[in-house]
Amino acid sequence: MIQSGVINVLKPPGMTSHDVVAFIRRLYGIKRVGHAGTLDPAAAGVLPIFLGSATRLVEYLADADKSYRAELTFGFATDTGDDTGNILATSPCSKPESAQIKGVLASFVGDSEQIPPMYSAVKIGGKKLYELARSGQVVERKPRSIKIDAISLVAEYETGFLFDVTCSKGTYIRTLCIDIGNKLSNLAVMSFLVRTRVGNFYLQHSLTLEEIAADREKAIQKPDSVLTHLPSLVLSEQDSYAVRTGRAIVCDRMGAELVKLYDWQKNFIGIGRESERTIGQSILAPLKILG
Repeated sequence: MIQSGVINVLKPPGMTSHDVVAFIRRLYGIKRVGHAGTLDPAAAGVLPIFLGSATRLVEYLADADKSYRAELTFGFATDTGDDTGNILATSPCSKPESAQIKGVLASFVGDSEQIPPMYSAVKIGGKKLYELARSGQVVERKPRSIKIDAISLVAEYETGFLFDVTCSKGTYIRTLCIDIGNKLSNLAVMSFLVRTRVGNFYLQHSLTLEEIAADREKAIQKPDSVLTHLPSLVLSEQDSYAVRTGRAIVCDRMGAELVKLYDWQKNFIGIGRESERTIGQSILAPLKILG
């Protein structure tokens, strides 16, 4: 059985990301399991899970942009920013016109800053914010840089609306819903969330836990499926050995800082980094070697 690779998991609502990791560990009987991009327990959607030596590639997907479909509901605010929290305040719901909603959504496109919610896994002073929040503490959080690449209205209701958003890592959709509500002069919470994409992993290709359990081997994608954005380089037998033993090699000039490396038999080795350039040539050093 393959013991290194990536699974495009469809996380169900009600499970934490850690619960999914634990399920995969038990199913495959392997300890080295990790995930890219935590999802709230109430949320569903794409959760890439890494097995074995492929866990060394988590960072290359964790930094990828993500897409979501979210529902915003007007009329109340909670301590968590979603509809699972304790209600802090209520207000009459005055549904804005479609044009106003679209205008406010468009105003969020681009670079901005966002304050992480108290109910989040961000650490301050060695403790996660949600741990502090559960003990009744509220601490000052520094704004973080985020980017909204695209945001659009999908459907409207009397009490809220659905929207799609593509954004950078570290963007909290719960906080985005609150901020959108503020601009629309309404209290608002996130009442539904599904992640539709992480990098090149899409919802339509994700697998339920039941589907994974039914065909464990078929569920696993090769480790290099995470790195479709990088160019490829096939090495000679001699250079493959050199890279696998931690030595740099000389190759034709790459034109890219990072490159996927394959041996002469087209087996994925890992990632190389261009460390120097000379006329027409590059010095390529091994960065992450998996095989």
